[in-house]
Order: sequence, then C-alpha cells, then structure tokens
Amino acid sequence: MKVAIYGQYYQNSTEPIIRDIFVFFNKNNVELVIQDDFLAMLYEKKIITKEYVTFHDFNDLPNDVDILVSIGGDGTILRAATLVRNSGIPILGINAGRLGFLATVQKENIDELMQFVIDKNYIVSPRALISLESSPNIPEIESLNFAMNEISVSRKDTTSMITIETYLNDEYLNSYWADGLIISTPTGSTGYSLSCGGPILTPDVESFVITPIAPHNLNARPLVIPDNVEIKLKVSGREEQYLVSLDSRIASIDNDTVLTLKKTPFKINMVELPGKSFLKTLRTKLLWGEDKRN
Repeated sequence: MKVAIYGQYYQNSTEPIIRDIFVFFNKNNVELVIQDDFLAMLYEKKIITKEYVTFHDFNDLPNDVDILVSIGGDGTILRAATLVRNSGIPILGINAGRLGFLATVQKENIDELMQFVIDKNYIVSPRALISLESSPNIPEIESLNFAMNEISVSRKDTTSMITIETYLNDEYLNSYWADGLIISTPTGSTGYSLSCGGPILTPDVESFVITPIAPHNLNARPLVIPDNVEIKLKVSGREEQYLVSLDSRIASIDNDTVLTLKKTPFKINMVELPGKSFLKTLRTKLLWGEDKRN
C-alpha cells in the first residue's frame, strides 16, 4: 500500500499526532511519500529523521498512491484537494485543528482508525466542486480555478457595499447590494455560507447555495439551485476592484469583470471511515447530542 502525507503544523497539538501516524504506517510496512514542504518542516522540528520519497504538487504526485492523508484542519484538506485534483486519489483528514467537518479523525483513536485504512475498510464520499472562468482572465487563478467549499466575491479597501448582478443560465436573477456573495458547494455549506445564514446540505445533494453577505435588503435570502446551472456575476462598486476567493486563494479583480461559475467535471473523493459519517459529524459539531433512539 502506498500513502501520501500532507499537513500543517500546529504547535503543541500536532507533534504527537504526526509521530503516531508515522509509527503506525512504518510498523505496518506502508510505503510513504511525503509532500516536500511538510517533510522539511518535520525535519526542522526534529519530529522525524528518516528519509522519505517526496512530492511537491499535483504534477509529481505518484499516480499509484492509494490514499492521501491530510494532517491539520479543514483548511488543510482544501489545500490537499489542490494536490490530488482530478487524479481520483481519496483524501483522509486527520483533525489537528478545532472545528472539522472534513477532518473527522481525532487524535484519541488514530491507531484504530488507521487500521481501517490498512484494511481498506472505508467508503469514498465524492464531493462536487465549483469552477471559475472570467473575462478577462485572472492570472492568479487560471491554473487552479476550482474550489471545494465556495467561491465568493467581496468588497475591497472600502466600507461601502458592492452590487453583484447575478444571472442563472443567462437569465437575470437579482442584483445583490451587499458586502459580498458566496456560491457554495454542498461540502462548503457547513462553512462560510453557514455563518452567513445559509442552509446545510448533505454532501450528495446536487445543488449549490447562493448566500449574500450582510445584504442591504433584508429579503435577500440564501437560494438553493441545481448544480447544473451556469452562474454569471458582474460586480460594481465605488472602488475600482473587488476580491474573489476560491476557498483560501484570493485575487483582486477589476470592476465589470464577468465571472462564470459552474460545476467542475471531476470530484474530490473524501474517505469516510466506519463510525465517522457526515450525519454523525453534523450531530456532534452542531451539538444536537447523541443518538436518542431507544
């Protein structure tokens, strides 16, 4: 079995998790390939000393990798998605952060859950992505134009609201006067969109959510749309530029740039281990409590 590892380091919380993972995989003779920046950090912190095969990004990630283990939080998984892209390599999230809807494996039971990986006792949850095209092109995102959580537009260098003219399949929907607008995938419905009042979608729902950020009109509510709809946005405001973000990647855009958003033709495969379903995570994270069935 070949496992790729990528991660982020959080002081005081990550080191024992990393040690346990490496000890477990080495004990079980798993072939490891480590993202080079992450490995350099592990050497610097003297967490490990053994030499490993490395990769830098999607272009040199071996295509025979069985699974990619992401160590960190949900943000780390979003970056891991840019490493696997359309390869189909599934991602397993080890939670070294705080709130995690994607990174569901906790440090308390790593050995038990890693054994499921060795035994291939898991299912794959395909996650839809949303992509962005623009006219004119945006050089900063042209080579990596998809998001797993959401694409959002927001004001820049001003306290004034912006106007986001929105079309669905070229039919006018609305002009949102707001701090910004979020176009969320089902995966991202538990993130930025949720904090702005958007609904929660289960990962298998074939929909996107349009959620305004602090709209001026109180009747501007989040809207759920089919994910086969093409969305066009035209933004204007008092400043000459606004911000567009694809998960954690941000670019400054000139007013009147036309943004076209649509479903990406490939999906990211998330690993779901026994006892770690989306619904169980949802109950835990939203404090709905444990299963009340008799």
